[in-house]
Amino acid sequence: MWSLHQAYIDGAFVSVQGSERLDVANPATERVIGTVTLANREDAKRAIDAANRAQPAMAASTRAQRIEMLGRLEAAVLARTDQIRDATIEEYGGPLSRSQWVSNYASQCFASTALMLKDYAFERRMGEATVMMEPVGVAGLIAPWNSAAGSICSKLASAIAAGCASVVKPSELGPLQAQVVTEALHDAGLPAGAVNVLLGRGIDVGDEISTSPGIAKISFTGSTQTGKLIARAGLETMKRVSLALSGKSATVVLDDADLATVLPMALNAAFMNNGQACVAGTRLLIPASRMQEAIGHLRAAAAAMRVGDPRDAATAVGPLASRAQFERVQRFIRRGLAQGATLVAGGEGRPKGFDKGWFVRPTVFADVHNDMDIAREEIFGPVLSVIGYGDEDEAVAIANDSPYGLQAYVFSSQPQRALRVASRLLVGSVLVNRIAPELIAPFGGFKQSGIGREFGLFGMEAFLEPKTIAL
Repeated sequence: MWSLHQAYIDGAFVSVQGSERLDVANPATERVIGTVTLANREDAKRAIDAANRAQPAMAASTRAQRIEMLGRLEAAVLARTDQIRDATIEEYGGPLSRSQWVSNYASQCFASTALMLKDYAFERRMGEATVMMEPVGVAGLIAPWNSAAGSICSKLASAIAAGCASVVKPSELGPLQAQVVTEALHDAGLPAGAVNVLLGRGIDVGDEISTSPGIAKISFTGSTQTGKLIARAGLETMKRVSLALSGKSATVVLDDADLATVLPMALNAAFMNNGQACVAGTRLLIPASRMQEAIGHLRAAAAAMRVGDPRDAATAVGPLASRAQFERVQRFIRRGLAQGATLVAGGEGRPKGFDKGWFVRPTVFADVHNDMDIAREEIFGPVLSVIGYGDEDEAVAIANDSPYGLQAYVFSSQPQRALRVASRLLVGSVLVNRIAPELIAPFGGFKQSGIGREFGLFGMEAFLEPKTIAL
C-alpha cells in the first residue's frame, strides 16, 4: 500500500497542510493500492514563494549550467524508468507497450532539450536593435493523469532550458506516477526551489497557481473546459498561457490506401492508451465506395484486439482509469446507438470473461454522421466513429468540421497526395502514413484544442520573452 502525504517544496519533501485524502485503486482489479493526502492553497503559496526565491539565480544561470541541469535530470529520471512504467500500469492501467514508451520519453525529453539548447541564439540582431530572449519568470506546470511522467518532464525540460523556476501540479488522479517522478527530480540535485511539486485540487491549488502574481507563465495539458477556466483566472495578472487541450482527431483514409495495412493502424491510433489520449484518431473517414470492405477489416481487427491485464505485452487495450471514466464511455456508447449509429464491434458492458475492473469492449460504430455526439465530443475511451465521404474535398470538410483541431492522420499510397490533403487540415499536427509522433517538433492545437506549442524549440520559447534594445 502506498501512503503519500508530502509535497516537494524548496528542495525537500514536506508534510502537506491539506487534510483531504483520496484512495488510489488499481483499475484492473478495483483494489485500493494507496492513499494520498492532497495539498491545499497554503501549500501552493509555499511552493510559489520557494520558486520565486529561486528565480533570480535560475534567470542568471548560463547556457552551460542549464545544459548540466538537464543532464542531471535525464540521468535521474532514466534511473527510475522501470518504476515510472510500473506506476503507470498500476495506477491507471496503461498497456505495457505504451507505459514503457512514456517512461522512456520522460528521460529522453531532457536530452533532446539539452541538444537543442546548445546552439540556441538567446541574442539576435534585427536591424539596429538587439533582441534578447529572457526567462518569462516562475512557471506553473499543470500535467494530466493520462501522461503524467511525460508531460511533467517535457514541460520541465523547456522551463529549465529557458531559465524558469517551476511549480508543478500533476493531476491528483495520478499520485503514484507523480511521486516516482518527483523522487527522480529530487535525486537530480537542482537548486532548492527550482522545481516544486504538489498534488491538489483545481479549486484551491490550481486556482492559486492560476491567480497568484507570483506565477508568470502557465503550461497546462488537459480538457478544454478546464483550460478555459485557467485562461480566465490568469487574465487578471496577464499570465502567459500555453494550453494543450482536448481533441477529436480525424483519420482520413484516401481511396487509394491499402485497407488491410492501414485500418489496423487506424484502430491503434483510435485506441492508444486505452482510448485515453487527446490525440486519439476517433473519427475514421472512409470513402463511401470502400465502406463495406473497410467495415469487414475493422470488425476483424477489433475482434483480434486483446483486452486484459495491462502488464501483459500481448494486451492492446487495458482498463479505463476509473469507474467515472468507465461510466462516461458507457453513456456515449448508448448515445451512439440512440442516435442511429450501427454497431460494428464492441458495445456496452465489460468484455466477456470480465466481472471486475474498468474494462470496456473496444467499440466501432459505422453509419456515423458528423453531427452525432460520438463524432463531436471527446469520449476518452476506445470508441471509434466511422464516417463515409464522397470525394477528397468532402473528406477535408468533414475532418475540419469540429470545434477541435489538435491532430489528424492521413493514409494514402501516394505520399504527395497525402501531403496535399494534410496541408488543408485545420490542426496543429498531421501524421502521414504513420501514427508515431515527432517529439522535437511543435505540438499543440488549432481552435479549441489549445493555445501555443510544446516540445523542442517552440516549447522552450513559450517560456521566454523577447526584449528589444535599440541604440
